[in-house]
Amino acid sequence: MDISPLSAYSATLAPTLPAAGTKDQQAEAVLSSDFETFLQMLTAQAKYQDPLEPIDSSEYAAQLAQFSMVEQQVLSNDLLTALTAQLGAGNMAQMASWIGMEARTSAPVQFDGAPITVLPEPSRTADAAFLVVRDAAGADVHRQQIAVSSEPVDWTGLRGDGTPIPSGRYSFAVESHANGDVIATTAADTYATVTEARKTDGDTLLILAGGSPVRASEISALRGAGY
Repeated sequence: MDISPLSAYSATLAPTLPAAGTKDQQAEAVLSSDFETFLQMLTAQAKYQDPLEPIDSSEYAAQLAQFSMVEQQVLSNDLLTALTAQLGAGNMAQMASWIGMEARTSAPVQFDGAPITVLPEPSRTADAAFLVVRDAAGADVHRQQIAVSSEPVDWTGLRGDGTPIPSGRYSFAVESHANGDVIATTAADTYATVTEARKTDGDTLLILAGGSPVRASEISALRGAGY
């Protein structure tokens, strides 16, 4: 009985290997099926080989090494997937511990009538600085001159004429001037309470009071609530 060389197993194995991104369960099923096929071919080859021209044992060793490499690759992919899932779960658990704390961010924050403490960082070369308040649409709703320093500023939510600004989400910026010219405009940070943590497209988002989303990587500091 004429049996094709054992190296033909390579052609049998190649089309059945799982493509990148295939689910772990499918990869494991393919690996198990290929191993059984390999053993059947190995047994048949040994059983029906020509006694006068026996197969070189090095060919068996080469095929065993090839299958071992495939097996290790599949198992390594499974291990990496498991580690990634564990790291993601650990990161989410850490982010969940931030809920209820106050995060420092330049993202828009909710104004409900209570003063908001703004942390300005005017340019060191400025001779004048202004706090600029913008609404959710990005329009300027208030502007006031502040000291050229990093001292916190309490924004009361009142216009220059004393009328209150409506509740909503607002962002803050510092406009630095020198010799009458604007030399820099930079975002100003505030603190806002973290109310929720979400996992979106592999990224962790924190939801602030009022609904503003901010990436965890964009948080520069944390403090206890009511600090």
